Amino acid sequence: MSQTLSLRALGRATLARQFLLQRVAMPAEEVIVHLVGMQGQAPQAPYVGLWSRIAGFEPHELSQLLLDRRVVRIPLMRNTIHLVTADDCLAMRPWTQPIFDRDLRTNTTFAPGLRDLDLTALAAATRKLVEAQPRTAKELGALLQQRWPDRPANSLAHGARNLLPLLQVPPRGLWGRSGQPTLTTADAWLGRPLAEPDPATLVRRYLAAFGPASVQDAQTWSGLTRLREVFERLPLRRFRDEDGRELFDLEDAPRPDPDTPAPVRFLAEYDNLLLSHADRARVVGAESLRAIGAWREPPRGVLVDGYVKATWKITRERQVARLVVQPLDRLGTRDRAALTAEGERLLAFAAADAHAKEVSFAGTRVWAAGASAASGIRA
Repeated sequence: MSQTLSLRALGRATLARQFLLQRVAMPAEEVIVHLVGMQGQAPQAPYVGLWSRIAGFEPHELSQLLLDRRVVRIPLMRNTIHLVTADDCLAMRPWTQPIFDRDLRTNTTFAPGLRDLDLTALAAATRKLVEAQPRTAKELGALLQQRWPDRPANSLAHGARNLLPLLQVPPRGLWGRSGQPTLTTADAWLGRPLAEPDPATLVRRYLAAFGPASVQDAQTWSGLTRLREVFERLPLRRFRDEDGRELFDLEDAPRPDPDTPAPVRFLAEYDNLLLSHADRARVVGAESLRAIGAWREPPRGVLVDGYVKATWKITRERQVARLVVQPLDRLGTRDRAALTAEGERLLAFAAADAHAKEVSFAGTRVWAAGASAASGIRA
C-alpha cells in the first residue's frame, strides 16, 4: 500500500528541492540547471528568483551568462518564455514542439491568418531573415508580409515563433536593462544544432525540482500531454496524497520532516513554484486561494511558513523605493518582523541605487531608511 503524504509534507519536499528552505552556495548556472529553467516572462524576474535561492547572489553573474550565451531566453514549457542553459535550450525546445504545433492550429487570434499557408516556406523565410540579423516580432512580421501581402503581419510573426526555436538576444533580460524582444534561431545563436529530446530524463529532472508529483502535475508544468507512459517506464517510488491521487518521486530525493521550519521568502513574478502543479495547495493555503481567486496571472507571492500568505511589489518615486506587502492571510507579530527583515534585504538587492528605502504592510509603514541609514541595510 502506498504511503500517504500530507500537503505539508509535499510542500516541504518541494521547497527543499526549490532551494527555498535554505539558500545554497552554488553558481547561478547550476541552480538554473537544477530548476529545469526559470520562468522569464518578466525579464527581471529570474534575478529575484535566484536571489531568493542563492546565498550572496550577484545579478551581474546572470547577465554575464546571457552575454556569454551560456543561458538564453526562449519559449518552452507552456509556450512561455523561460531562462535555461544553452544545453537545455537545445534539448527542451524539440521536446516542447507539440505545444507550439497545437497553438498553430488553435490560437483564436493568429491561427485564422495562417490557414492554408505553406508553413514550410514560412519557416524557411523566417530563418533566412532572423539569421541575417536578429529582428523584433514587428520587424519580422513586416518583412514576411512583403512575401505574403494578403496575410496579417502579426499572424506571420506568431507563426514563425511557433515553427522555429526563436530566442531573445541581449540586451533583453540583462540586469537593469530593457528593450524589445529581438529574435534569432537558437541553433544560429549557440552555434550548435538542436538535440534529440529524452523525455525520461526530463521527467526525472522535473521530479528532482518539483516532486513528489502526479502525472497531471508534470503535464501542468510542461504544457504537454500523454506523459503517463513516460512515468510508468521509470523506476519511481509511488505515494498518495490526502485525496488519494497517485504521486511519483525519485527514490533518493529529499522529503524533509513536515515540521521543518520554512523561512520567509519573496518569490519572483511568475515563479515556477506556483505554476508547476495541477494542485497548488502544497504551497498556497486556502485563505490565500480565496483571496486571489482563479489566479489567471499569479501575483508575486511571499512564503510564510512554507505557504503563500502575502503578495509584494516595489514602487519607485524619485529616489525612494517602497516595498509594499499585501497580506492574504492573518500574519502574526513574528511573521511581520520576519517579512520586514527579508523585505529590507530584498530592497537592498533590487533597489540598491535608491536614496531611501521603505517596507510597508498594506499601506502602513513599518520600517524606513533614509540616506543616513541606507548603508546599514543588511545585504
